[in-house]
Amino acid sequence: MDTEPETYEVAIIGGGAAGLSAALVLGRARRHVIVIDAGHPRNSPAAHMQGYLSRDGMPPGELLAAGRAEIARYGVELIQDRVVNARPGFALRLDSGRVVAAGQVVLATGAGDVLPVAVEGARERWGRDFLHCPYCHGWEIRDRPVGVLGTGPGSVEHAHLLRQWTDDVTFFTHTATVTASERATLQARGIAVVDGIVDRLVILDDALQGVQLTDGRTVTRDALFIRPALRANLDNPAVLLACELREDGLVHTSPDGSTSVPGVWAAGNATNPRAQVITAAGEGSAVAIAINTELVRADIAAAGRASLVSAAA
Repeated sequence: MDTEPETYEVAIIGGGAAGLSAALVLGRARRHVIVIDAGHPRNSPAAHMQGYLSRDGMPPGELLAAGRAEIARYGVELIQDRVVNARPGFALRLDSGRVVAAGQVVLATGAGDVLPVAVEGARERWGRDFLHCPYCHGWEIRDRPVGVLGTGPGSVEHAHLLRQWTDDVTFFTHTATVTASERATLQARGIAVVDGIVDRLVILDDALQGVQLTDGRTVTRDALFIRPALRANLDNPAVLLACELREDGLVHTSPDGSTSVPGVWAAGNATNPRAQVITAAGEGSAVAIAINTELVRADIAAAGRASLVSAAA
């Protein structure tokens, strides 16, 4: 990194709800902040986001646009770029060649959903009628025929959760192992169980019509849910900064959002797989307050050292 770095008090990597919320709080605290955003939010396939008080039903892109405008009012710089290298201190080299130095770094890089690539149409329908979060989409599919794709532990629980929005739920075992007791609880709640491997999603007029298995059977459904696993985004800056990771590859943090590396923090889906948009925004705000507290302590210490030097002179 031989390019002369531009220095900021805080560099926020990721411009989603968590990153923009942290930037807003720090900008209002009159800190010198930059947001580095690669421009690939997790919820970009969704037409609307739900459950965000005062913003229920807003398209995700509109929330981000409003957030960018808000942080700009407080002098926060936002650039579309990607961190490709980092060193302690922290100096971040970007894909553009620019180098950013900051005393504090926030990882708000989000995460990606692991989808069943063998199911034809899964990627194309993701966020539309192939869904993951009942709290995000349950109201919209209420009283309609829905399915749940079994992929592993937690899939049966996901089917039970969907049952409160509709009494027409079908559980496709797919690659999940379902015990006899789980089958009994599903039956007791009126959830149909279909064994076999799901082959493709049947689409007609740009809408899900059914779920087809490899043996040719098709079950009519208006929506299909999955409990997806999350993976850390590629080129995760947490790896470059040598942060401790969880077993799932997300960033391990303390309750205040600090990581194993002093001066590096994380918020949102980068560390919390269950964080919805409103949760991620709240975590970004909380981390920003913790960072500002650290910066105030550093300001106090610096003032004390300067006072001692002045007295000695």
